[in-house]
Formats: sequence, C-alpha cells, structure tokens
Amino acid sequence: MLEAIDEALSSLGESPKTAIYYHLEKAFQIRRLEIPERVEDFSSALERLFGLGAKHLEILFMRRLYFKVVGVREGVSREWVLPELTFVEYVSFMRRSFEEAGKNEAEMGILSSETEELHSCN
Repeated sequence: MLEAIDEALSSLGESPKTAIYYHLEKAFQIRRLEIPERVEDFSSALERLFGLGAKHLEILFMRRLYFKVVGVREGVSREWVLPELTFVEYVSFMRRSFEEAGKNEAEMGILSSETEELHSCN
C-alpha cells in the first residue's frame, strides 16, 4: 500500500510528495509508515489539507493499489475502481482480496504438493 501511495504522490513531483508527508506528520501526527494502519485518519487528513482535491489523490492511490495487488497477477482491467466505495472501503476491499488470493495460492500449493506425492507413490 505504501508503494502505491508513494508512486501516486511521486507523480505530483518529489517536492509535493515530501511536503504532503511532512504536513501529515506535523499537523496530523500520521507518519508515513503508519498510513496502512491509519487509513481513516489518513483520508481525513487529506480531506482537511486538500478539500475536494483529496478525492483526486485517493483515486490515484486506488489506481496504483489496484495495479500492485491485482494488475500484475491478472492483467489490466478497466474495472479497477468500484465507484460506490470510499477510499477507506476500497483499501479494506483490496486487503481482503489480497489475503484471499494469498490463501488461494497457499491452498493451490498444498494441493500441488499432495498431487506430486500421490504420483510419486504410484
């Protein structure tokens, strides 16, 4: 998630990115590394800093997060944003998707191992 936020903020330039992180820490006591655990606070701070412009930043974050979590594994989809979700809800949704994908991959690994064992026994 932090990589996605860093990349989105970097698209604005390094100085704005540094300034945003500075203001988050000084005005809202949100350090960069705390953002994944404080998504609601992060979103609120962005709204206080940028007003309606915060939504544009959140869309950049969601897009980068999508490509980090889903895009590499499954290809690029046009359905990367679910319009009815807020940024906070979207992050929660992507976390669940990522965890579920990891669980499925782990289960597939177990099944593959069991299949290999069965073949080696025959």
